[in-house]
Amino acid sequence: MARQYEIEAAFRAAVKILPKTGRTITTVDFVAELAKVNWHWTEKEANQWIEHHQDQFKDISTQEGECRTFRLFNANHWR
Repeated sequence: MARQYEIEAAFRAAVKILPKTGRTITTVDFVAELAKVNWHWTEKEANQWIEHHQDQFKDISTQEGECRTFRLFNANHWR
């Protein structure tokens, strides 16, 4: 049975720290982490959750579509 708190944990597990861009997350990675904890979301649903619940992350995607990339812009306020 999927639990609500697992969404946040899956999000944090999907965040990558890259030398040039800092903390980033892709929709594909987030959806994969969600599947590990029994949440089966589409990429669109994952994007909507990120946009609504993670206002410190901004879209830096270079292409159109649902496979998006987000970057942390205010690390001081990230919970």
